[in-house]
Amino acid sequence: MSEHHHHAHGTPTPEEAKALLAYMTDHNKHHVEELLELSQALPETVRAMVHEAAKTLRQGTDQLQKALEQLEDQNNVSV
Repeated sequence: MSEHHHHAHGTPTPEEAKALLAYMTDHNKHHVEELLELSQALPETVRAMVHEAAKTLRQGTDQLQKALEQLEDQNNVSV
């Protein structure tokens, strides 16, 4: 299982925010994998619930990935 990381809260710089968003997106992908692996040890009814939660987490992570890609695209546009 992965460890939980605690971050200092405050207003990050744009570059810090981008780096943190990239980290969190990757981190969430690993959590999805871990949940699916963990579910194999659970009764079928509970396994289905965990699969649904993993699906929801994956959807949220996909949205974060899109946001990161848009941010990267905006940073690569010449003004």
